[in-house]
Amino acid sequence: MFGCSCYYLSTSSGSWDEGREDCRNRGGDLLVIDSADEQKYVSALTEKFVWIGLNDKDTEGSWKWVDGSSPSFTYWSKAQPDNGGGNPRLREEDCAYILSSGQRLWNDLSCSASMQWICEKSTN
Repeated sequence: MFGCSCYYLSTSSGSWDEGREDCRNRGGDLLVIDSADEQKYVSALTEKFVWIGLNDKDTEGSWKWVDGSSPSFTYWSKAQPDNGGGNPRLREEDCAYILSSGQRLWNDLSCSASMQWICEKSTN
């Protein structure tokens, strides 16, 4: 628990959409990170790649949280998000995740990639 939210780290892996469906089935949604303190807290939950609730599926380059808000705080890795950096082998990168090492910065990736996710549920 951090602030007024409870968090759940999935034990299974799946796409961003599968993660979101699992979170909703648990009464929450994918994680929305609102501050550096929350970023630090959730980064300590695991050392693996994890999906967060940030995407630009609707409009490329217009990142939105699952609650519809625009990020007031970001923690992107250097030169990210890059939508694959023009590499034709990489698919459209519309979903965000937390990197597994170092400062636990964010990166964008194809939403169909498989990794764990973090759910958030407000206790209010």
